Amino acid sequence: MSVVSLDTLQTLRATWRRDGVRVVLTNGVFDLLHSGHVRYLEQARMLGDLLVIGINSDASARAVKGSLRPLVSEENRAYLLAALRWVDYVTIFSESTAEALVETLQPEVYVKGGDYGRTEQNAQVVDSMRLPEARVAQAYGGQVVLLPYLSGHSTTALIGRIVARFGHMDEHE
Repeated sequence: MSVVSLDTLQTLRATWRRDGVRVVLTNGVFDLLHSGHVRYLEQARMLGDLLVIGINSDASARAVKGSLRPLVSEENRAYLLAALRWVDYVTIFSESTAEALVETLQPEVYVKGGDYGRTEQNAQVVDSMRLPEARVAQAYGGQVVLLPYLSGHSTTALIGRIVARFGHMDEHE
């Protein structure tokens, strides 16, 4: 729907809270959009009335993923995500984690992929060391949901396939 600032989201959040809107929030780099992302976002949207995505700024993505990332600029990543029918709002954040974003918006549901969990006694639980945003959400009573991770559907795997197939190309091919 739209790419907005955190200030704008904070203003909207007051209205949503008053109207009883169930807000779902997720975050990530979303560097090369792929089917794993789309399935994940579709499932996330089903958990509430409205889906907000926080994406790492270019500088934040480099800090998290390394100096060669992101491949796609923050403006383009935000635009692509906002164009998906399940996504209501996208905002860009500059910190290395989305803790401040979660604290500011206090969504009813905070969602991440299953790769942020670990198995204990045959149940998947949040790995709060890898997901500090979960501690923030739980502190104000928010629900933390881990959605199934689709193995082989990652930006890292996609980059690996591209390099394997086209790494030998020169720029004129």
